[in-house]
Amino acid sequence: MRTRFTGVGTALVTPFRKDGSVDEAGVRTLARRQIDGGVHFLSPVGTTGEAPTLSHGEKLRVVELVVEENNGRLPVLAGAGGYDTRETIALIRDIEKVGADGILSVTPYYNKAIAESTRLPIVLYNVPGRTCVNIDVATTVRLSAIENIVGVKEASGNVVQMSEIVAQTPGDFILLSGDDPLTVAAMAVGGRGVISVASNVAPSEMAQIVEMAENGDYAGARKLHSWLLPLCQVNFVESNPIPVKAAMAAMGLLEENYRLPLVPPSAASREKVLRVLQNLKMLGAAARV
Repeated sequence: MRTRFTGVGTALVTPFRKDGSVDEAGVRTLARRQIDGGVHFLSPVGTTGEAPTLSHGEKLRVVELVVEENNGRLPVLAGAGGYDTRETIALIRDIEKVGADGILSVTPYYNKAIAESTRLPIVLYNVPGRTCVNIDVATTVRLSAIENIVGVKEASGNVVQMSEIVAQTPGDFILLSGDDPLTVAAMAVGGRGVISVASNVAPSEMAQIVEMAENGDYAGARKLHSWLLPLCQVNFVESNPIPVKAAMAAMGLLEENYRLPLVPPSAASREKVLRVLQNLKMLGAAARV
């Protein structure tokens, strides 16, 4: 049986309607597409889900919709974290009530207090490119001793740091890549998968990459990774999730709407996104899934 929060977890985008409201039917549809595409867990209301622009109630509703649509098929790892530890704890308690299976906790100031506030397992989220703070190896090792802190999403881009975390934490502590282009590299040094942006577009392909690596077929994983690499890279030609939402809109998966401060991509960036989709023969892929 697969260990929870290993494999491919999709960092779900949050679809909006033209008036800026959450597209609740769209949330369900996108979650169902991921399940059907073979990913291993779902991660709503993280940074890819534009969580900083969602209210407490909206975050909770998105998680509730994903949990309902999922219906127990996959683990749901809901995003939480921020400047206000009390608000984060209140959100986590509400998320627990609607049935999420775990919490993805972005570099907060008081990880220990958050862990003590819930029975849910917590995966740390280290993303210094967004927070300007790196959770160093020693801190991750100390946090790994807390019973319900079960892993870390490493988006530091530092494979040496990932290697050190794997070497110095308990054997059941889960390291996940937070960067699609480093998925295979992270797994080669002991990582257990990825929380992926690219799987919003290509769930089955990302699942195949990880499953091949899990089975020791690194040649196959590298080959498929190389094929998908342009998508992984173009997703960050502008701030995430602008490019991936543009790609999904081109595929007919959602209406291309954002909340400020995010805005649609520039014409040049949009052209890059469309060119990658065309080269990978992914335009119209929504009809195949």
